[in-house]
Amino acid sequence: MTPSPVALPPAGVPGVSLRWLRPEDAHAWYSVLRLPEVTAQTSWSLSSAEDLLPILEACGDDASASQVRLAIIDAQGVLAGSIGFHSINVQHGTAEIAYELAPHYWRRGIASAVCNGVVAWAWRQFGWQRIQASVLDTNVASAGVLRRCGFEHEGRLRRYRRVAGVSRDFDLYSRLPDASTDALNSTAGSSRS
Repeated sequence: MTPSPVALPPAGVPGVSLRWLRPEDAHAWYSVLRLPEVTAQTSWSLSSAEDLLPILEACGDDASASQVRLAIIDAQGVLAGSIGFHSINVQHGTAEIAYELAPHYWRRGIASAVCNGVVAWAWRQFGWQRIQASVLDTNVASAGVLRRCGFEHEGRLRRYRRVAGVSRDFDLYSRLPDASTDALNSTAGSSRS
């Protein structure tokens, strides 16, 4: 992806920043996604960093892209994870948010702060009417992040995706742009996950 004039949101956590995820991040991103603690909570099915290249090449910085993905970078410049949107539907103004962090960064409030900031940024940047998330029904931490960021639980998607080759249930959450961002900002900054 070429450098974009689109201003990115702040990460909301000292020592953490956001930047566009780039093809040269494939190996670092794969290093996070292949960690057993991460793969146990997601439906990723990757064999190598090269599997990520089509995803990275599909990423863009506008609402017409099929995916928008940002790198979460720590104070030392290491890729700690990513956050972004897929299943973008321009006609209906919807997208699905997805994120992951390496376990070393868990329970520090990073996911909540970044999720809250990126969602607020997406409303302004893309004008979507709905952002949703699907979370493995046993991923309590991620469900907590979404609730702290104003997402509401809508229901369970039975046998929705395969995790390690097994069909699993996922919970569906959504947030609409009229959710109170003032309340969310005060909550996300004080919660840890």
